[in-house]
Amino acid sequence: MKPEEKRPSHGIAKRGVVAIARRGGLFLAIRRGRTVAAGGRVCFPGGHIEPGEEEHAAVVRECREELAAPVAAGACVWRSVTAWGTALAWWTVSLPESAVLVPHPVEVEEILWLSEAELLAEPTLLDGNREFLLAVRTGQVRL
Repeated sequence: MKPEEKRPSHGIAKRGVVAIARRGGLFLAIRRGRTVAAGGRVCFPGGHIEPGEEEHAAVVRECREELAAPVAAGACVWRSVTAWGTALAWWTVSLPESAVLVPHPVEVEEILWLSEAELLAEPTLLDGNREFLLAVRTGQVRL
């Protein structure tokens, strides 16, 4: 392992962002492309934070890359760490009503607008997304 690949002493090797966009009580979600990690699973848009990149810039970039979505970053509303050690920052984003979403041909199989209940009932929902939605439901996270 190269020195720059070593995990920091606090155990977090990677950082990522998750975008939370809503319209009329529905959440923007994606079904991940079949050839990427967790392929075919449903989750909120998002991805890694590049070295030197701020969280708010990363969430805007990831939405643009995955969905051609012209979002504006709102606020970080939650933080979590995945089972594989990635620290996630969950950001609200605003999306213009007129925005036409275009799925990235490799990363996104399907764009979905689903209610909280529909997402929680989705058997392929990523575990971290389920935890986030349950935190929203119980009032631990305010959107």
